[in-house]
Amino acid sequence: MNQVFRAAENNNCPTLFVFLLSFCVTAIVAYSNMRQLPRLESEQKSGAIFGQLFFSAALNSTDRRCFFGGLCLGLALALASVFTGVAFATQGQDTTGAETKRATASGTPVFGYRVINRFPHDPTAFTQGLVYAGGVLYESTGLLGQSTLREVDLETGKVRRLVKLPARVFGEGLALWKERLVQLTWRSRVGFVFDRESFQFLRQFRYMTEGWGLAHDGKQLIMSDGSANLYFLDPETFALIDRLEVKDNGVPVAKLNELEFIKGEIFANVWETDRIARISPDTGNVLSWVDLSGLLGPVVVDKRDGSVLNGIAYDVEGDRLFVTGKRWPQLFEIQLLPRS
Repeated sequence: MNQVFRAAENNNCPTLFVFLLSFCVTAIVAYSNMRQLPRLESEQKSGAIFGQLFFSAALNSTDRRCFFGGLCLGLALALASVFTGVAFATQGQDTTGAETKRATASGTPVFGYRVINRFPHDPTAFTQGLVYAGGVLYESTGLLGQSTLREVDLETGKVRRLVKLPARVFGEGLALWKERLVQLTWRSRVGFVFDRESFQFLRQFRYMTEGWGLAHDGKQLIMSDGSANLYFLDPETFALIDRLEVKDNGVPVAKLNELEFIKGEIFANVWETDRIARISPDTGNVLSWVDLSGLLGPVVVDKRDGSVLNGIAYDVEGDRLFVTGKRWPQLFEIQLLPRS
């Protein structure tokens, strides 16, 4: 970098080199914004300083090639500082409210919530699936090399039992079918079956899509794959029985993730939002939305690392609804409230 500065100051910058460098800078900025990589305020300041240096070199140059080269690189770096500033300024902002308004603009009912209880939750658990049965929680966590199946004490949040999945798979949705825990993986297209009582591995099975969320309606398993589709599987053979596209007033609802079957409806968390869709299992229509904006209150989590709402469990006997998120420090019992 020092050599670049000296070339700029001495008006000897090769045109091709400078143009290539300016192209690389703008490409990196575009890619960074596309990937939403974390950026710091110091990077914005650095971009502005570098831009000023090359602008200055261009303006003071008597060489036309160096003038245009310095001007291009200065402009690229200045733009980099602007984009970085915008990204830095908007980090952590919650846009879920706007998304909910767009999703329900056509009149689909929206439910709010009231927090009944708060329980501790492992802040390192990348929650992908959640089940409540027999007074305890069963949880599937994700990330390569960190995926697990857990039995968790609701009141304390402590892990009672844990099985580590193979490092090559990314744990996903979870359902309790009879006395067997059925766990999906993300892109490996393989699922695992464990005995609920002993946590012993029983078998594995395959499916044709990505694995995201999993639930059952008492007759068949219901699986999501991150699209607007839900898949109904035979719980014994895991063969595909049917497929259902989910729509809200005719518009497909993509990014369906964690699932739970509650009182004849499919509850589906929409990935990267604070919304849950309540879906008719017969038609695929969204019957209503649940807006969980602000659920964490003053607790701060970094959504840039995937720490978003993801985890729905229902206590059938106690008629209690639980929700949490990836790396959230709390798990909530909530009551749904209709909005006017």
